[in-house]
Amino acid sequence: MKVQLTRAFTFEAAHHLPHAPEGHKCRRMHGHSFRVEVTVAGEVDPHTGWFLDYGVIRDHVEPIRAQLDHYCLNEIPGLENPTSEHLARWVWERLRPALPSLERIVVAETCESRCTYEGR
Repeated sequence: MKVQLTRAFTFEAAHHLPHAPEGHKCRRMHGHSFRVEVTVAGEVDPHTGWFLDYGVIRDHVEPIRAQLDHYCLNEIPGLENPTSEHLARWVWERLRPALPSLERIVVAETCESRCTYEGR
């Protein structure tokens, strides 16, 4: 049986989008309460009854969350233009080596707006 497991984490951060059109509100420094969902997929082990312990995902996510929480994203290498799209790919690139079963990263910067990245 194949399943998908999702673990979410949140962080607070400031950013500005330097390539947004002149006068656009996102070009100014502002902050978000980001929510990131990490989804892995694979076969359930018939003996344990699970695919992967959620704690494994948490353990790999925590250093990334700590690197982002309460920082200005623009100052983090690789996030000089920290759109949701770039942030989703940035998280993917850091998690994929440790979680080869990674299927999807979802970044929500507001309750209404989110980006889904599937490594393509």
